[in-house]
Formats: sequence, structure tokens, C-alpha cells
Amino acid sequence: MGYSDHRFNVNLSILFTELPLLERPAAAAAAGFTAVELWWPWIDAPTPEQSELDALRKALGDAGTQLVGLNFYAGKLPGPDRGALSLPGEESDRFRANIDVAADFAASVGCKALNALYGNRVEGVDPQDQDALALENLVTAARAADRVGAILLIEALNKPESPLYPLVSAPSAVEVVDKVNEATGLGNAKFLLDLYHLSMNGEDLHQVIDAYADKAGHVQIADNPGRGAPGTGGLDFTDLLDRLKKAGYEGWIGLEYKPGDAPSADAFEWLDKPLRAAK
Repeated sequence: MGYSDHRFNVNLSILFTELPLLERPAAAAAAGFTAVELWWPWIDAPTPEQSELDALRKALGDAGTQLVGLNFYAGKLPGPDRGALSLPGEESDRFRANIDVAADFAASVGCKALNALYGNRVEGVDPQDQDALALENLVTAARAADRVGAILLIEALNKPESPLYPLVSAPSAVEVVDKVNEATGLGNAKFLLDLYHLSMNGEDLHQVIDAYADKAGHVQIADNPGRGAPGTGGLDFTDLLDRLKKAGYEGWIGLEYKPGDAPSADAFEWLDKPLRAAK
């Protein structure tokens, strides 16, 4: 097997960021990609103006790019925040206000995966209280995702870069996935398996893939160290992606890496251009 057996999409919130948001879908298309994903693009606006949503929808459509993954509102990302849904008070309220906005936008562009970042631990707040709030908000988000025919993704990050984030291992994220599915009965909560974050945590990637590929709804990749393109670090992506395929994973492989010093368009030499278009 090889890269030709996989479906790749490019993350427009970490690549092509030298361009304004509305120009990134066309740039991705020019580089050969027909599928893209996004963090919530309006970091200060969980409920942006309809005109902004319409403009993004038009940019995606005009470029011929399919949005295959979208984050719910997650605070300042990139930045100090790692999600909003477990933060009592204003941030949790902002997440809740965003749920239907994000779900409806996803429905309008045919996006079938919505990622809900858990949020950091807050000093002076009981972690159990944060977890109870998180479960309540994730249940609401899962129901909204189901309403539009989408899955809800729950992601493990890495402890060195996100020391206050509680889900910093595959088992910890999968435990939340299982709790959400148990609470809703919908079965549409899935694990976002990010090989970079799990590698940074020192996890055995073969073991994680074998154990959790059946619960994975989306995969993201970046090399380690450096969070650059495949080939800039020490991970063997041919081996890892083949193992995912053999374990039954048929979904998207999101390219969520830093382009380095070169323009983003030059950050894809590892992937032959004919393999970039969605299959």
C-alpha cells in the first residue's frame, strides 16, 4: 500500500494562513486539493454575521473544495485556548451559542464532521464540575451534529504544548467519546486520532491505531518533532497510514501541519499532485 490508498484534505487554519480566509480554498485547489477542513474561523465570534458565513460558503463552492471537517467555537485558536465547552461561565455560553450555527453551516456545505475541543482546566474550579459541564455540552453538540447527519469529534492533544488540557492520551479522549455515546444513544461521537499529538505524548502509535481505529472518525497528521510536513521529522507515515487502512479506517487524513518558512503551496512535495484530489 501507499499514499494512493488514502483520502487527504488540507487544514486551512494552519496552512495557507498567509492568505485571507476567503482566498485559502482557491489556493488549496490550485495546489491540487479538493477537500479542506477548518478550525472555527471567527475566534471572537461564535455567532458571526450571516454575510460572513455566506461569503465562506461561496469561497468554498467557487474553489470547488468540499469542507470535510469544522471545529465548533474553541476560543482563541491558535493562541492560549484549547476549547470552550468545559469552561464555566462566558466561554461555555459562547460554545452553546455556536452549536447550532456551526451545525447549520456544516449542513449548508455538506460537511459531515464537527470537532469539539474540550477546553483547559481552570484554576480554582473542581475538575469534576468541568467534566460534568463538558458532558452536558458535548451531548447537546452530538444531538446537533446528528440533526445534520454529522459526527461529533473529540480530540486528544499533547501535554507538552497543552499542559492544562485534560485529554492528553488516546484512552482519555476515547473515554469521553464513550460517555457521550452512552448519554445520547446516538453513537455519532467519534475519536479524532491526531498522530502528531499522540506521538508528542510518547504513545505507541501502532498500539493506538490497533486499539482505536474502529472509534476514529477523522485522522490528522504532522511530523514529529516540529509539526511540519511528512518527511521533516521521524514518523513513518507510509507505515502508519497503511496500518490505519489495515485496521479498517477509511476516512479522511487531514494535513494539519506547519508549512515551515516556505509558502504553503510548497509544503506538499511529499504527496504527488494526482493524490491530493479527493477520491
